Amino acid sequence: MSNERRYHDALRRRDVLRVGSLGAFGFGLNLPQMLSLETAHADAKLPGPRREVSVIYLFLAGGLSTIDTFDMKPDAPTEVRGEFDSISTTVPGIRYCEHLPRLARHATKLSLIRSFVHGNNGHGEADKYMLTGYLREERPSFGSIISEAGHAQPGGRNVPPYVVFPRMHPAAGPAFLGSTHAPFFIDADPSDPGFAVPDLIPPLEVDSTRLADRTRLLHQVDRLHRHVDRRSQAASFAKFRERAFRLMTSSEAKSAFDIQAETESVRTAYGSHTLGQSCLLARRLVQAGVRYTMITHNNWDTHENNFGDLKTNLLPQLDQGVSALLGDLEDRGLLDSTLVVITGEFGRTPKINKNAGRDHWGNCFTVALAGGGVQGGRIHGESDKWTNAPTKDPVRPLDFAATMFHILGLDPRRVVHALDGRPMHLLDEGRIIRELL
Repeated sequence: MSNERRYHDALRRRDVLRVGSLGAFGFGLNLPQMLSLETAHADAKLPGPRREVSVIYLFLAGGLSTIDTFDMKPDAPTEVRGEFDSISTTVPGIRYCEHLPRLARHATKLSLIRSFVHGNNGHGEADKYMLTGYLREERPSFGSIISEAGHAQPGGRNVPPYVVFPRMHPAAGPAFLGSTHAPFFIDADPSDPGFAVPDLIPPLEVDSTRLADRTRLLHQVDRLHRHVDRRSQAASFAKFRERAFRLMTSSEAKSAFDIQAETESVRTAYGSHTLGQSCLLARRLVQAGVRYTMITHNNWDTHENNFGDLKTNLLPQLDQGVSALLGDLEDRGLLDSTLVVITGEFGRTPKINKNAGRDHWGNCFTVALAGGGVQGGRIHGESDKWTNAPTKDPVRPLDFAATMFHILGLDPRRVVHALDGRPMHLLDEGRIIRELL
């Protein structure tokens, strides 16, 4: 958390909205805000899940240089090709960057969309494209749509359906679906030694089976309730109190968020850095029934020293964290029911700039997918000889969204109603990429 830096275009890498203000605008909720809204809507009849598939969306904020990772151009001139060599993978004919050796061994699990395009080079707008499918309209994030569609965990509301960490993003909110479907936001770094989720897991020394400890926990709930937005349509305090107590004492929530319960060998396998431990926490959330987990990882805006930053820091962490996640999900029988998405808001320019960096490029980049029924070891689409533009099967954000919703069993044309009663389609358009399924 301490090594955050600014975007090169003067935007903060850390999204400026924090949990104290997020709830008021429907972007992200802490425990009392979330429980208040859940209580208000406890009797709402939502359709059940169509298919038990979860999503882990790894958002590489700033923009992954896919020409230096998943779509390298070894025959291009030096000012385009860059400094890295490619290596073979476990799939004949598919090559990755030399600094992704572990992922190269998992290439049979990963499929690459090498023809992704939306044409926008601004951080905020491109983020919105990649997190909602839309640019101009205020639309719900993918996670909020999944929450609204009833993809709650089996057996009750003991874990939130939609979780974002360790940083919130304005485009990750619910828009017209309302705050009930805002994400639960964890403003903490899972790699910190003292990582904990405030107000969610009771102190480890509290034994909830003892009457005295139950009283102590209920006092904590009373304290939380005093901070709930009284303007919300929460039901009685008693119902709120009981729901909060259930969540704070549930074995599911405690197990999901207590990353320290993992063995040292497992934590080491993922890496001691933020990206690796975030991937580990995401796996724990999937196990507990969270349906959409968004990890926001920063510092991918490599306008300067692109190759140095990628080689020494960013790519080794990505390689370790994601390869551990894919192997772990497979070993636990969870990969087929978990869609893993790896993307930034755009790619980087084909031509290297004067600062040994690459700039924003939304005209052609790569999105990597694994699990969730996606056939691994495939390439969809093609880029031209310098990744200036797609030359075959271009894919746009709405196509990706339609494909993801199809994997989860959601009808992209389903009508939902905005807070003011307006009927809205989940997606107005979008082609399912059946070649990957």
